[in-house]
Amino acid sequence: MSMKKSVFYGLYILIAILIVLPFFIPNAFYMDLVIRMAINAVIVLGLNLLIGFAGQISLGHAGFLGIGAYASAVLPTHFGWHPLLAMGAGAVVTGLLAALVARPIFKLKGHYLAMATLGLGIIINIAIRNEATWTGGPDGMPVPSLGVFGFDLSSDKHWYWVVALLLSVSVWASLNLIDSPFGRALRALHGSEVASQVVGVDIVRYKVAIFVLSAVFASLMGSITAHYVGFVTPNLADFFHSIELVTMVVIGGMASVYGSLVGAVLLTALPQALATFEGWETVAFGSILMLCMIFMPKGLVPTLAAKFGKGEQ
Repeated sequence: MSMKKSVFYGLYILIAILIVLPFFIPNAFYMDLVIRMAINAVIVLGLNLLIGFAGQISLGHAGFLGIGAYASAVLPTHFGWHPLLAMGAGAVVTGLLAALVARPIFKLKGHYLAMATLGLGIIINIAIRNEATWTGGPDGMPVPSLGVFGFDLSSDKHWYWVVALLLSVSVWASLNLIDSPFGRALRALHGSEVASQVVGVDIVRYKVAIFVLSAVFASLMGSITAHYVGFVTPNLADFFHSIELVTMVVIGGMASVYGSLVGAVLLTALPQALATFEGWETVAFGSILMLCMIFMPKGLVPTLAAKFGKGEQ
């Protein structure tokens, strides 16, 4: 079996799991948890394209989630826009902002690049908190329900099928993207920018393109999150959420599509599983992450794939 075929068999298995999973979910609590896992998985897929495949760090990615979420809250509430139109507008604004700041940001490297993306996320979060007239400030604001062709997404089961479809399409798109010339250029860029430039890769163009794509992923899922929850606060766009997303990438496995899924599932479920520790959740959470990084520094999926001789995607 070729590497490419085996990677896409993983997608077929994922789709089969998503189809049968809702019939085994016992109650609304677990349904909500699964929906949040799927939402985080799509966000982390986009972030992993940037960090894992292109080798470019972003510590302010939650800011793009915030733009999408608040576009879906502010535009329908204050201006009467249709939620789908507002979602598209949020994605466009996010893409334009990412394209605008990407060129100066990606002239930086290492810690300087990390600090620049961190600063961008903090600026977005501060703007959301301070524009209280439009955004509700620190208290947040309600979000109108999302209607598609006259049908309101009102139940958890409706939302499950929406996010399951989005997750399946995102995995399929990511697998095809990284197997394309664009994806090979990203991996070359990660390996060595100098060598990539020598063989004709326009490194600035590719850095900007993948940053914009990753930001749009985040903005769209920020809108989905806002409509699903029905309320949005600036916490969605804060620094700690950005770090949580990066941690999902690292734990699951950088440069691994299925690692993104595993990282998102584990780190979404882990806080719930550790709730019984009553005050020691953070210590237990940090200890688990530390042990993972010590014994599996490449992440869960690449480590297990290397051990059992399978591809890492």
